[in-house]
Amino acid sequence: MAGATALKFTVRRRPAVLVSPATQTPRELKRLSDIDDHDRLRFHISIIQFYGTRESMSGVDPAVVIRDAVAKALVDYYPWAGRLKELEGRKLAVDCSGEGVLFVEADTDPPFPCLEELISDVPGSSSILNSPLLIQVTRLACGGFILASRMNHMMADGQGLMQFLGAVAELVRGMPSPTVRPVWQRKLLEARDPPMPCFPHREFEEVPDAKGITMPRDKLVCHTFSFEPQEVDTLRSQLTPDLQKHTTRFDIVVGLPDSGTFTGP
Repeated sequence: MAGATALKFTVRRRPAVLVSPATQTPRELKRLSDIDDHDRLRFHISIIQFYGTRESMSGVDPAVVIRDAVAKALVDYYPWAGRLKELEGRKLAVDCSGEGVLFVEADTDPPFPCLEELISDVPGSSSILNSPLLIQVTRLACGGFILASRMNHMMADGQGLMQFLGAVAELVRGMPSPTVRPVWQRKLLEARDPPMPCFPHREFEEVPDAKGITMPRDKLVCHTFSFEPQEVDTLRSQLTPDLQKHTTRFDIVVGLPDSGTFTGP
């Protein structure tokens, strides 16, 4: 638009740091289930949340309190602080190493037209392996802040991420521990090793190339059937009195193949 003033938006980011669990956590290898590590789930999801200024938060640095709460939440949610590894057969597992999640602090002056500025693309953070979670807190000049997070979808779905962020929020408010504790039982959805199928799994069989149809073309027969009004009335007379009043001509004709009275040429 001619004469319009260019909208300036600047985000000043600090280098990414690692936030580790506040206390020591188990060092173990947790395998993802066969559902979680499916190829179609190998991507990241970003969530951006906006919070306005509050008088009760005057003088409080949101980045500091959120960073501390994340460290406390990771005591229970310690797989998020680990690293995804690829095992034999492209099987994925979480090495619960306690290295920590990526955390970025930033400052900006509203307004802002570019959402991509609100979550930093730390080198290596968008790959499938390695750190499964990235968090950025952007302080606004008005006193509010923006909480952005990007998670590996194989680690959790949207509800799982919100459960973790809910735990962080509870710890920010001063609760001693999260209300909901995580449970890791993904081995229940993992195939046995070695596989021991109990019945044929036809869903994994090769589907013949039928070019978009469900039966071979050489078995299809093309024929035209004409139904005159008197023929439809004859068919309608075979219905119960109640159905005769409410059944359409379309329903009568389409229902013929299922009625057991239809004979082709």
